[in-house]
Amino acid sequence: MNTNIADAAPGLRERLRALTDSARFDRAITALIIVNAVTLGLETSPAAMAQAGGLLHAIDRAALGVFVVELLLRMCVHRSRFFHDPWRVFDFIIVGIALIPANGAFSVLRALRVLRVLRIVSLVPSMRRVISALLAALPGMLSIIGLMGLVLYVSAVLATKLFRDISPEFFGSLGSSLFTLFQVMTVEGWPDIARGVMAQAPYAWIFFVTYLLVATFMVLNLFIAVVVNAMQSQVTEDLRDEGEANTLLILDELRALRGEIEALRRSSTPRHPVGGD
Repeated sequence: MNTNIADAAPGLRERLRALTDSARFDRAITALIIVNAVTLGLETSPAAMAQAGGLLHAIDRAALGVFVVELLLRMCVHRSRFFHDPWRVFDFIIVGIALIPANGAFSVLRALRVLRVLRIVSLVPSMRRVISALLAALPGMLSIIGLMGLVLYVSAVLATKLFRDISPEFFGSLGSSLFTLFQVMTVEGWPDIARGVMAQAPYAWIFFVTYLLVATFMVLNLFIAVVVNAMQSQVTEDLRDEGEANTLLILDELRALRGEIEALRRSSTPRHPVGGD
């Protein structure tokens, strides 16, 4: 009996693998994720909760049950390799957070269930390409962010020393100067801030214009350039991989065709009888 169970286990695992790896199964789970995300959004509406709160909670619990079963099936199929896929690990964490009792401070964590909609990224090749490009650009982006932080800090120290007495509401301390200059970097309301300072310090425009040129037009454009370069490199790499795959496919077809021609040549070659009459 134990032998029969052991023999049946691999077959069952293969059937589960065929189920979980099928496109239909992924589409069904994706549709359920979207429905669950919609219900979570409706739960934020007092009117919707007043009219159909019980139904929304029932759909949420049913979706959570399906997600748990899905994870169990994938863990049964992949076993220890389940945690080798970052998306499966992400899924496991989100479902685990959703299983935390919604009491006290832990109730805030249940809102993170809506992050499951990000699984759609793994199903769309163009989205996967964007995420891969962003991950590849992280080292360069960190360098640009460090440069941006350095420029912001140096400018905040200068602004605090120069404009503390003129505009204490914006530059009265290092913290307020950092926040003000971050707002200026986004080009949001900076003329009003600059004019307020220039009313008492006419040459303050030199500081603001120089800061905008360096922080906004140079550093931020460098940030965008790093992302665009990473995106272009990712697209080029994908195209190269596709070209190599197509080349290998053509070579396999040529080998098969050569084998067929060789077989036809051998079959068409006349055989001479051994010995003579």
